[in-house]
Amino acid sequence: QVQLVESGGGLVQPGGSLRLSCAASGFRFSSYRMSWYRQAPEKEREFVADISNAGGITGYADSVKGRFTISRDNFKRTMYLQMNSLRPEDTAVYYCFAPASGTWGRGTQVTVSS
Repeated sequence: QVQLVESGGGLVQPGGSLRLSCAASGFRFSSYRMSWYRQAPEKEREFVADISNAGGITGYADSVKGRFTISRDNFKRTMYLQMNSLRPEDTAVYYCFAPASGTWGRGTQVTVSS
């Protein structure tokens, strides 16, 4: 059974940093591209970043480019999202997504507020 579990969210002040993690199980993690999405209140879920199976190719939404960094550790079966210079508009529930199986995690809340 494919399972994705996010962690690392919380409350942070503007300009602060957080690192999200996504622990994967139930599939051959190292073989597949992985993604992060987010959904702010009353808005549609939107793409944040993705990473190739080996980690060599990454892509970012324009809104986070230069501030967020996606990475993965295939031995630990975990994907990360390092978020720096956070802004109030980054407030959202952040989801881990495995495109190959269409599986979503349950999400982790990130709130950026003073």
